Amino acid sequence: MTNSRRTLVVANPQSAGGSLAKRWEGLAPSLEAQIGPFDHLFTSGVGDAPRLVRDALQGGYERIIAFGGDGTVSEVIDGFFHETTGKTLASNAVLAVLPFGTGGDFRRSIGASKKLEFAIDGLASAEVRRLDIGRLSYRDRDDRPAQRHFANIASFGMSGLVSAFVNESGKRLGGKVSFALATLKAMRRYQPQRALLTLDDRPPREATFHVCGVCNGQYFGGGMWMAPDASLEDGLFDVVTLAPMSLKDVLLRGNRLYKGTHVDLPQTTVERARRVVAEPLPGEAPILLDVDGETPGHLPATFELLPGALRVQVPQLAPPRGSR
Repeated sequence: MTNSRRTLVVANPQSAGGSLAKRWEGLAPSLEAQIGPFDHLFTSGVGDAPRLVRDALQGGYERIIAFGGDGTVSEVIDGFFHETTGKTLASNAVLAVLPFGTGGDFRRSIGASKKLEFAIDGLASAEVRRLDIGRLSYRDRDDRPAQRHFANIASFGMSGLVSAFVNESGKRLGGKVSFALATLKAMRRYQPQRALLTLDDRPPREATFHVCGVCNGQYFGGGMWMAPDASLEDGLFDVVTLAPMSLKDVLLRGNRLYKGTHVDLPQTTVERARRVVAEPLPGEAPILLDVDGETPGHLPATFELLPGALRVQVPQLAPPRGSR
């Protein structure tokens, strides 16, 4: 199959414990057979992908394929936007995704196969759709103002600690098990936190929580169905707040998070908004962020929804739960 678009594959060689680097020579011919000639670049570390993508788009590439896990995909998406102004660098450029990591949460929301060979085959028939993107303004680990973009879920609270534990573990046990074990570990250490939340023009309210997720996509945490009614095309975040839980609650009801039925519990609040401001209350310890499985910083933070901001090749969008 041939393709006239200039295509760049941005791959994380460390994905899946470094196996992408080991398999690259065997995978490249299969990929070229489906999409035609392409160039490729390997990332060298955290934060490298946005720079590679920005340079590529400014150099005339029309399609960028993110090859790696959720963190790689998130960084590639960030590269479609100017690092200071936030403006789209190439309005007609297209993103495609080849999942090759442990979490696979964005893959679930766009319907890409977890089997790599099927995902490669799916690029040939995937349609291009304009998806919503989130823009996050926050404080980085050095307490400096920072900004980045995300397509799936940005959250804060215990989820930031969980992702830190997962990344420290090397994800040797796979996504679902690594996140489940990290959640139990975090439960023993984490104390519920408080923040002032402002959704759109509604009055600010105090919230006490274990986790608050600002959800564009539906899944996070290696398959947890955090926001079963979220849509990547509706122009709104689903803001899902999980009230404080005991370890017993997590053990007895934790599986509901994987089934999406936690949203029916009284301890869960689901709201919808296009803009969310979260500010820690005085005296709170740093409230950590989790952005697509990475831990870039902490509150205060502002989450803004950019409707239809990115053209993405999508095999099949996961529909909201209520439309199934």
